[in-house]
Amino acid sequence: MIRLVDMHCHLDFAGNAVKAARAAEAAGVAMYSCMVHPAGYDEQVERLAECENVRVGLGLHPWWVADGRADDADVAGMVSRISDVRYVGEVGLDFGKRHGRRIDAQEAAFTAVARACAESGGKLLSIHAVKSADAVLDILEQTGCLEANDCILHWFSGTSQELTRAVRAGCWFSLGAPMLSTKRGRAYAKAIPNDRLLLETDWPGDPVADMDIEDYLAKAEESAGLVRDILGEDALARAAESSLRLLDM
Repeated sequence: MIRLVDMHCHLDFAGNAVKAARAAEAAGVAMYSCMVHPAGYDEQVERLAECENVRVGLGLHPWWVADGRADDADVAGMVSRISDVRYVGEVGLDFGKRHGRRIDAQEAAFTAVARACAESGGKLLSIHAVKSADAVLDILEQTGCLEANDCILHWFSGTSQELTRAVRAGCWFSLGAPMLSTKRGRAYAKAIPNDRLLLETDWPGDPVADMDIEDYLAKAEESAGLVRDILGEDALARAAESSLRLLDM
């Protein structure tokens, strides 16, 4: 039985993804695994096909666009696949100091993805929005993506005004321990409606040959425990219920 749902992780970074997914299932944890590049998507879906607790997102991470690891051909390939998939992530924009390069290319790529999602509809997007929440929301609204899809803002770090705008726009929010361990993160968690709140680990953060499964499960439990401490058991149960519905589980 699924107890917790991690709505943003990176099994594509784990060399032992299948083993990790099965261990998570045994522990009652479901996972939304977000890819960072469209290459290898089919292989990852096939690899995890028998793991009923996992959904895989077709992704194009803004860091990969910012540093050129994803070019125009990759963007076009990503867009061409969107009509065939249900789960899209990780996508978005990053205007922060470390990755705020090629902003025009980032915006063009995300706009193309959002427009394709709007045209086909029925997607679940996991969205990166560092120092760019207003720009992300502008694109989601201008393309019609918000109206036609469920949009999750992963690890939200924008301003309180941007949070209010995102809540009013009907976005979902996936929150993890790093966010919930800060004063602002806890305040944001309280400001997000319980029926729009989800959990995440964002783990592993980098490619690894063998993902430490016990460490991963501890991170999932830590996120859940913080939500329970801050918002109560009902909020945690609502997050799991919402997540399972969004993931068609």
